[in-house]
Amino acid sequence: MKKLIYSLTLIFMLGISANTVSAAGLKDKDKVEMTAEQQAQFNRITNRVEQIRAMDKSDLSRAEKKELRKELKELKNQARAMNGGVYLSVGAIIIIILLLILIL
Repeated sequence: MKKLIYSLTLIFMLGISANTVSAAGLKDKDKVEMTAEQQAQFNRITNRVEQIRAMDKSDLSRAEKKELRKELKELKNQARAMNGGVYLSVGAIIIIILLLILIL
């Protein structure tokens, strides 16, 4: 009996999610265009990233490499913020899935 209830619940949830996914593709997404200032900032970020990638990092100290990694992470976050959108980390997705499992 328990397996039957779990199976029906799974089929029901999959049926709902399939409808949601197909409906999500139908709506028109408004593309947000960047202003000239944002475009210039984005170009500065990409140029800096290219400079860092072109560097010879073999002669840098451990602290300098760590600072470069920090700078790259900050630049990546700034670029994501400019483009807009909602990003979920892997950890957040796992927590959501675990909560859904516990609720069901």
